[in-house]
Amino acid sequence: MPLDPLQKLNNFLPQDVVLQKKITTASITLLSLLVVGGGTYGFVYVHSLSARVDTLSRDLASTTYLLQETIAQATSTFADTLAVQGAKLGDFENAFDSISGTVDTLQKLTTTDKELLAKYSKVFFLSDNYAPARLIEIPAAYNYSQTKTQQLVPDVIPFLTDMIDAAKDDGVELYVQSAYRSFNTQEALKGQYTVTYGAGSANSFSADQGYSEHQLGTAVDVITTGTGGRLDGFDKTAAYAWMLAHAYRYGFILSYPQGNQYYVFEPWHWRFVGRDLSTYLHKQKKNFYDMDQRQIDTYLPNIFD
Repeated sequence: MPLDPLQKLNNFLPQDVVLQKKITTASITLLSLLVVGGGTYGFVYVHSLSARVDTLSRDLASTTYLLQETIAQATSTFADTLAVQGAKLGDFENAFDSISGTVDTLQKLTTTDKELLAKYSKVFFLSDNYAPARLIEIPAAYNYSQTKTQQLVPDVIPFLTDMIDAAKDDGVELYVQSAYRSFNTQEALKGQYTVTYGAGSANSFSADQGYSEHQLGTAVDVITTGTGGRLDGFDKTAAYAWMLAHAYRYGFILSYPQGNQYYVFEPWHWRFVGRDLSTYLHKQKKNFYDMDQRQIDTYLPNIFD
C-alpha cells in the first residue's frame, strides 16, 4: 500500500521535529472533533491541550539545546585532552629517540677502533703490537701490482672500490700501490730509505715505525697509469685532479698537502676518515692535522656510515 504524503514527509524529518509534528497533528485532530461535537466544553479542553503541547514543545527545544551544548563542551574537552596527551606522547617519542641515539652511539664507540681517527704523523705513537682487529685483501683488479696483495680494514674496502670505479667511469685510471703496513714492515721500509737517501731526507717523506698511518689499515698510496710505476709526478696527472675533486665523497682525505708541517707533499697518500669528516674538511678547506683531536673524535661513531 503506497505511503500518504504525511508519512513520506516523516521519513525525512529529524526525530524531534517528527515528534512535534505528531503532537501538533494530534491536537488539531482532537480540536476538530471536540469543536464539532463538544461545544464550550470542547473549546476549553482543546485550549488546555494546546497549552500542554506548547509546554512540551518548549521543553523539547530546551532539552535539545542543552544536549547540543553538552556535546559541544564534551567534544572541546576531549579535543583539549587529546592535544595534551599528544604533546606528552611527542615528548616521550623525542626522549626515546634521543636515548636510542645515545645508545647507538655508545654501541658504535665500543665496537669502533679508537685509533682510526687519531693523529700519528710525528704526533702520537702506535705500539709495535698494534694491528687492526681484522684485515682483508683488496680485490686484485684494484691493485697496481698483480703479484703483490694489499690489505685494508674490511669496512674501508667498499668505499675504496666505489671511488676507484667512479674514477674509471670518468675515464681516470686509479690503482692501489700500497695499503696496510705493519710496524715491522714500516721499520724495514724506513731502513731502506735511510740507506738510500740518508736519514735527513728519509725523515722528510717516510714515517718512523709506529707513526705511519698505513699501520692503521685505513690509508692507501694510489697510482695511475703513465707514470712508470712511480709515485713521483702523481700530482701532475688527471688522477690527482680527480682525487682532489671527488675523494672526499668516499671518505678519503689528503693527509700531507703542500705546506704541511710533517712531511713533504705526498699527493698519492690518502687516508680514510669517513664521509662526514672528509666532507667537513673539504668544504672548510681544512687539513686533518690542523684540527683539534677532541673535535676529530666526535666523528668516530659514524666513520663507516
